[in-house]
Amino acid sequence: MDKTIEYLMTILRDKKTTRPQFRSAAHQVSRILAYHVAQKLPDKPLAIETPIAPTTGITFQRPPLLIPILRSGMAMLPAFLEIFQDARVGIVGLKRDEKTAVAHWYYHNVPSFDSETQTVILDPMIATGGTGLEVLKFLKQKGAAQKNIFYAAIVSAPEGITAIRDYFPDVNIICASHDNGLTKDKFITPGLGDFGDRYFGTE
Repeated sequence: MDKTIEYLMTILRDKKTTRPQFRSAAHQVSRILAYHVAQKLPDKPLAIETPIAPTTGITFQRPPLLIPILRSGMAMLPAFLEIFQDARVGIVGLKRDEKTAVAHWYYHNVPSFDSETQTVILDPMIATGGTGLEVLKFLKQKGAAQKNIFYAAIVSAPEGITAIRDYFPDVNIICASHDNGLTKDKFITPGLGDFGDRYFGTE
């Protein structure tokens, strides 16, 4: 694991971390994930002029479509918008039943896109993978191509990664930390607790 990510993950995991510290670390990890996504997006040359001379740089071929999963995915959105300032944003809302661990839809508002659109799902935690699978099925029905979907997460369990890979092997999963597994209550271990509760203050 990258030392910077390991340091930030230590802050996120520590139950003594204050809410401002947690939010700051989550933002910084999200920014690193955005950098990693950027490395994989198609680019094209761009002719520009510096104050001294003409030169050539790059720009992205198309702005990506960012899709945070309510509510926790919204915590990752500001960092991604810092990198992808022209990105469009689609919102999807699913809530996991704490008894069954099954995700249920309650909202979606996603701009139109085509199979060439680079789509980035923002979801801090991949536990069972149920929520992610529902969103991926939704995007597939709308015409997204697996190879052009990126799933950005802060922490994951192997059970969730396997569940996603079984149905969507070509989706690009970019995760800061792959943890040990799930508890009997379907929480990631060692994990960092409930991300949304700690970030939004609803413990």
